[in-house]
Amino acid sequence: MSALDKENKIIRWGIIGCGDVTEKKSGPAYQKTTGFEIVAVMRRDAEKAADYAKRHGIQKFYSDADALINDPDVDAVYIATPPDSHKLYGLKVAEAGKICCIEKPLAPSYEDSKAIYEAFESRNIPLFTAYYRRSLPRFKQVKKWLEANSIGEIRHINWHLSKPASQQDLSGLYNWRTDAKVAKGGYFDDLASHGLDLFNYLLGDIKEVSGISNNQQNLYSAKDALVACWIHENGITGTGSWNFGTANREDKVIIYGSQGTIQFSIFDENPIELVNENGPISLTIEHPENVQLNHVGEMKEQLFGTGNHPSDGKTATHTSWVMDRIMGVI
Repeated sequence: MSALDKENKIIRWGIIGCGDVTEKKSGPAYQKTTGFEIVAVMRRDAEKAADYAKRHGIQKFYSDADALINDPDVDAVYIATPPDSHKLYGLKVAEAGKICCIEKPLAPSYEDSKAIYEAFESRNIPLFTAYYRRSLPRFKQVKKWLEANSIGEIRHINWHLSKPASQQDLSGLYNWRTDAKVAKGGYFDDLASHGLDLFNYLLGDIKEVSGISNNQQNLYSAKDALVACWIHENGITGTGSWNFGTANREDKVIIYGSQGTIQFSIFDENPIELVNENGPISLTIEHPENVQLNHVGEMKEQLFGTGNHPSDGKTATHTSWVMDRIMGVI
């Protein structure tokens, strides 16, 4: 930022990749956050970039990422492209010396995530990752219960996520989310990364993890069935299973303590439930209209020196390590 921008407390953002995630989940959150402004967007299809800019009231649009990254009016860049391009664009943003937020996962592999993280760390440039569940009120309430010892000593966490194959899966039509060249874990990369990152936040970093991955349906090149076990640095054990070819959808996390349990979903907005000696408590805490609003607000707080953001390049790189260990890549 220029001295004038710092004085006026305005950080001017550019977005690379104007897909569905930016329409409601993230893009409007930047526009609603006082002190942030979206001044430019980029999409390879110039016509679609122009349409996005017009609909969202954004002044500039590009079809070339380098042009946006090197625009002197852009102070910070939000990379919202598929994971296989995160390293390419991330390193360019680091080289340009600009603040960056990258969609999750940080990259398709631990090695690529580490390279991105180190590029920003070596230049002392802020790097955030959009693991926005760390910032959502429903999960902050779970953390409050844990920190208040509401279920006593924490012993174990288990997560099961499953869903039926979609019509797109069954049709054989291309989907980058299930293309092993883009995301070798398929829906696991896209979805499980959210939960595993959240567990690191709630319970402390996972220090040991192993897993088994398989392609049971052979509908696409990525994996569709995975199981894992792990242990956190503080001795809490964990297990997880993810299957994307079952009859019904299920998304259930249970944290077991010496004096009770906490149950919640990662994606479904079901009530979060605490059961202990005082009886059951069930709380419904809705997400904001733009689900990344709290995440973006906490980025602003860190950049303006009034708070700390819970999801940065270091935490996201650790989550990538966990994912690769489960996939058997490292």
